[in-house]
Amino acid sequence: MILVTGATGNIGRALLKELHAHGAGPLRGLTRDASRAVLPDGAEAVRGDFTDPASLKPALDGVRSMFLVSRLGPDADILEAARRAGVEHVVLVSSITVLTHPRLGPAGENLAVERLLRASGMAWTVLRPTQFASNALMWAGTVRGHGTVHAPYADTPLPTIHPADIASVARVALTEPGHRGRTYALTGPEPVTARQQAEAIAAALGREVPFAGISRQEAYPQMAAVFGPEAADAVLDVTGGDVNDELLTVRDTVSRVTGAPARPFRQWAAENADAFR
Repeated sequence: MILVTGATGNIGRALLKELHAHGAGPLRGLTRDASRAVLPDGAEAVRGDFTDPASLKPALDGVRSMFLVSRLGPDADILEAARRAGVEHVVLVSSITVLTHPRLGPAGENLAVERLLRASGMAWTVLRPTQFASNALMWAGTVRGHGTVHAPYADTPLPTIHPADIASVARVALTEPGHRGRTYALTGPEPVTARQQAEAIAAALGREVPFAGISRQEAYPQMAAVFGPEAADAVLDVTGGDVNDELLTVRDTVSRVTGAPARPFRQWAAENADAFR
């Protein structure tokens, strides 16, 4: 049995679909509201709340492999619950900032979870993705209202990753040999700027999407409202305020692990155009 946490999220939904398509066997998707969750065929929806690790016990029953997104609850308790339930292998989604920006608070928190997993006694695979293409959904309300998208560091190119590529790597790690004890830095196939993302969304919609670059100071209040003050500063650093070669590097990990090329941002934009209409 494979348990996918965050089953209705950008990665979890795609992962369940892939696992089912590849005949991965019994699948279980963890969600806070199993009665409303719409999961791919072949996946059982089960209720669980990361903030209450005791609630995970029924979901973990019979599970041998688990997909886990870090920092959604008390990770030490979550991992201990998995170990006690007999989980043998955990595929953890961390962040590339552990490698590129270890001084940042959120990066340190991700590293701490990685260390907890490595010390847990369970087999592990760690995924460190860069910026998600789906972060552009923050613009969806503005675009639907035909407003102007405002973004800082408008022309800083980052190798943004399609969440489905994270899911593809996770599927391979969960179901094929050779990936336990491995850490994978994941990026998209090419650098893309915020301005180019807006252009890709415009192309998918078949209409203009007005765009304007803004300063870090102008961007901060909205970022802080969404992420909190410390995380907002971290996000602004890794989206352009403090870039380095490690952050800008395009990696071929997705294609090496899955055998398929990583998906470009324009593909994500085309697949998610309805969110911006």
